[in-house]
Amino acid sequence: MDHRLSPIRTGLFGRCPRCGDGRLFAGYLRVAETCSVCGLDLRPEDSGDGPVVFIILIVGIVVVGLAGWFELRHSPPLWLHAVLWTPAVILGTLALLRPLKGLLIALQYRHKAGDRDDREWQ
Repeated sequence: MDHRLSPIRTGLFGRCPRCGDGRLFAGYLRVAETCSVCGLDLRPEDSGDGPVVFIILIVGIVVVGLAGWFELRHSPPLWLHAVLWTPAVILGTLALLRPLKGLLIALQYRHKAGDRDDREWQ
């Protein structure tokens, strides 16, 4: 077990926050019950609404910025904005949700946040 594992690397790639090898997710967003490699109980891990808040900020800033630029540059009709930016918001959300959830879980594990009593760090 390497205590120098980066929570950013393990979280963004959906790996176990303790060993870095096992899978963190059993589905698209469902956290696995245990790590298949080191046996860490992952059931207490919960990112709550944190990933969604970050997605709202990140995707919101990008889409509003692009939509504003596009409006000033081309002055398209409103229906074209809806056609362009609705899929952009949906795809951006789906692309960021799993990595950000993994990142927050890995950071919580690393910094001993939450209800866990069995942390094995340092």
